[in-house]
Amino acid sequence: MIDTHLHARIEVMGTTITVDGYATQPIDARWWDQRMASVAADLQWVDETFSTWKADSAVSKWRRSEESLDELPRDLATVFQRCQELKALSGGWFDPWACPDGFDPSGFVKGWAAERALLILRDGPLVGAIVNAAGDVALFGELPAGEKFRVGIVDPFDRGQLVRVVVVAHALATSGEGERGQHLVNPFTGVYEASMASASVAGPDLGIADALATALAVGGEEVLVLINDIPEYEAFMIGFNGRHWATADFPFATL
Repeated sequence: MIDTHLHARIEVMGTTITVDGYATQPIDARWWDQRMASVAADLQWVDETFSTWKADSAVSKWRRSEESLDELPRDLATVFQRCQELKALSGGWFDPWACPDGFDPSGFVKGWAAERALLILRDGPLVGAIVNAAGDVALFGELPAGEKFRVGIVDPFDRGQLVRVVVVAHALATSGEGERGQHLVNPFTGVYEASMASASVAGPDLGIADALATALAVGGEEVLVLINDIPEYEAFMIGFNGRHWATADFPFATL
């Protein structure tokens, strides 16, 4: 038997993904180990399929025109379609086809992969679980005492501090160049540039929130207006001048 708070770290997709499960009663260690093995295997499959760094991944082969979309894994076609939908939803500010080296779905796939991992944990005794993919979180349920999950947003000007705390019901994604450096592409200019120091989106699905946060970091106020009209999604951003903006119902925690 193990404790009611379960934790695992998985090194995959060039980062560390943590998984925390919460229960009101101790859980058989075999159940947790089996689920973590399934989560790790699925995340590894996502990496091997969608990585733009691995030469033999399905995405890399497609980018080199070695295989057609019909010859590649079905999930690649699904991601391709979702990216098209998100490009339209974001007014073109999220555009995996605008990346200088070719199609790069990373801004959607990391969140999509975390949602897949969370699904593996749903059919069991947990009252709540959270998957943290390098600061982007997908979760379900609540803590054993009935408390909602709270997640901090890192201050982009002092990464040792939190700028705000958010009550998260399902997913929270944050984008910016504070940790990875310059990597966000303005799809309308083709230049690596962000207009915001930090951009966060909360909503029901981490893949969608991840893509919208990427768009928000690049497009700024124009994208904030778009997100304000998307049902169930809320946004918060910090400018390079330190100014804060947020949609009306962004779920900030009260102290």
